[in-house]
Amino acid sequence: MFTLSLTLVRHGETHYNREKLLQGQGVDTLLSETGVQQGEAVGQYLKDITFSKVFVSNLQRAVQTAELILRNNTHCYSMEMILEPLLRERGFGVAEGRHKEDLKNMANAAGQSCRDYTPPGGETLDQVKLRFKKFLKVLFKQMLDEHSSSEPEASSAEPAAGGAAAPDVSHSCSASDGLQGVPVHALVVSHGAYIRVAIRHLVEDFNCALPAGVKISQVFSRCPNTGVSRFILTLSQAESGPVLSAARCVFTNRKDHLEKLGINA
Repeated sequence: MFTLSLTLVRHGETHYNREKLLQGQGVDTLLSETGVQQGEAVGQYLKDITFSKVFVSNLQRAVQTAELILRNNTHCYSMEMILEPLLRERGFGVAEGRHKEDLKNMANAAGQSCRDYTPPGGETLDQVKLRFKKFLKVLFKQMLDEHSSSEPEASSAEPAAGGAAAPDVSHSCSASDGLQGVPVHALVVSHGAYIRVAIRHLVEDFNCALPAGVKISQVFSRCPNTGVSRFILTLSQAESGPVLSAARCVFTNRKDHLEKLGINA
């Protein structure tokens, strides 16, 4: 058994975010001034965590956010990030560059909910989930290859099995929540729609334990710019390679670093 933490961070705000325009993969923009402030804030929030690996979408808004996080980190400021195309935002096809209301209108015309609708040329939610599952294989292999010897004999942070409630850490808001006893930490910087699909996959497909008192609607809510989510994952070895055997959600979509500084999400 091998335990690691997975910290997911959405990129900072762009001008497209502010104007409620869809970016997807075809619109590759840098952060706005507010987005840079958000990146600095989340970097300060996570500054004392020693990340073992940093995986980043290769779109500019995610790369710039990751650079700000690493620059503020006490231990990882010189670490090289790994640019991973599997972490790119969901493709929205013909809707990219257009207002979110246009997507809603397109979905209504097709008789579908906005969440389930796939614009022409866009990715389905199942295709995005498949990309995340492929990324998890990449993550698990790299972490096991490089850090399997660092796993303690008994980890106090091993995820609860069978969907049992995890300890309630939702109100402590420490950047180190859930990390006690976990030897290896992965940071992922990605995108809003992608992270939402990733969280749903971990929670629904692996009977993931949730923090006590947290409603499922909160877990699946929209991730704000530089929102932070964390899961503790336990891997086991199978003939096909390492597989995820248990998962625990520590928190999702945390934005305390923004509220304390008076920065909007």
